Amino acid sequence: MSNIVAIVGRPNVGKSTLFNRLVEHRAAIIHETSGVTRDRHYGKCNWEGQDFTVIDTGGYVVNSDDVFEEEIRKHATLAIQEADVVIFLVDVISGITDLDDAIAGILRKSKKQVLLVVNKVDNTQRQYDANVFYGLGLGDIYTISSISGSGTGELLDKLIEVFPKEPEVEEEEDIPKFAIVGRPNVGKSSLINALVGEERNIVTPISGTTRDSIHTRFNKFGHDFFLIDTAGLRKKGKVTENIEFYSVMRSIRAIEDSDVCLLLLDATRGIETQDVNILNLIEKNKKGVVILVNKWDLVEKDHKAVKEYSDAIKERIAPFSDVPIIFTSAVTKQRILKVMEMAIEVYENKKRRISTSKLNEYMQEVIATNHPPSVKGKFVNIKYVSQLPTHSPSFAFYCNLPQYVLESYKRFLENKIREKYNFHGVPIQIFVRKK
Repeated sequence: MSNIVAIVGRPNVGKSTLFNRLVEHRAAIIHETSGVTRDRHYGKCNWEGQDFTVIDTGGYVVNSDDVFEEEIRKHATLAIQEADVVIFLVDVISGITDLDDAIAGILRKSKKQVLLVVNKVDNTQRQYDANVFYGLGLGDIYTISSISGSGTGELLDKLIEVFPKEPEVEEEEDIPKFAIVGRPNVGKSSLINALVGEERNIVTPISGTTRDSIHTRFNKFGHDFFLIDTAGLRKKGKVTENIEFYSVMRSIRAIEDSDVCLLLLDATRGIETQDVNILNLIEKNKKGVVILVNKWDLVEKDHKAVKEYSDAIKERIAPFSDVPIIFTSAVTKQRILKVMEMAIEVYENKKRRISTSKLNEYMQEVIATNHPPSVKGKFVNIKYVSQLPTHSPSFAFYCNLPQYVLESYKRFLENKIREKYNFHGVPIQIFVRKK
């Protein structure tokens, strides 16, 4: 499972610049999801074959110095609690400030691995000036220039070196893992209780799982899978606006460790921006998804309610709208078995393999009927297609001029694949390559 790296520090030391530098290092194999909450950014980075998640914790601008320092302290504390490694970024030009001291105090008391990184070091004099930061008492310093990229390679090498080693967990690889994710207070804990609360003798917790998610073995009604619960692990006192930040950090871990995500929505509130952003995280990580509209028993409805509600959800999540939507109630256990059956189906869809011969027989007919539109007088000729050996469905179309294949035509190809083959609830990647 991917590690989480949090970049903390006071404003204007270059946190966002370093974040952009890290997540854009290898654009072909990373993605960035911005705006998951109001002021934070989440991105994926790969270095030396190891994936990890980077979180930029910046964004506080308030007038009062006292409130400002309190917010920085609270925000840094949350990041420290959830991250595996903390990058503490400071500015060589301004030297050590009172806020740097305050954050360093929190970091010294934590048991987390901390890398003290001095930014804006782009000449010999500043390399010498950076030595003052040894006074923060956080060990070695790493000097970088996040704008030019100087020193970031050495920093990434050190990050990979200090990541905590994954505990050995013995579990059957073929058993699917379902993560229950969603905004706070949508009923994640209630759903867990509805699924496993009656016969706890068949629920076996696995030792050695991460501190942020609980793996529970579910084995009844003819089903056998692991549930990854992100609900109710720790309740934080006096956490107001940071509760979304805190819940999304948990969700990142759960999503990355799962095969299929059960995304809970609150039927009484409808689909909200935070729900769409969590769905985007699921899609970016190429996981299967089932949308559960919980608390359906609390909604006044008529015979059109399900269709109208489903259409509204699909409109918000387009273009990835080939997603199962189940209206349920964790309290009354309405359609609980349907939830499990659909999660298993999506898991099987995610593993579906299509032979190259059958795929070409179908897609060549589709392409012959609907040729790629010409761009700048260039005519694209798609020769053949094959499914790539990836963990999620990916298809490569080989042609003479891949640079002239429009995104709209890629979506057309995806939709045609979905029409023929059952990839319900699973993101599909379309690649166009030079023959």
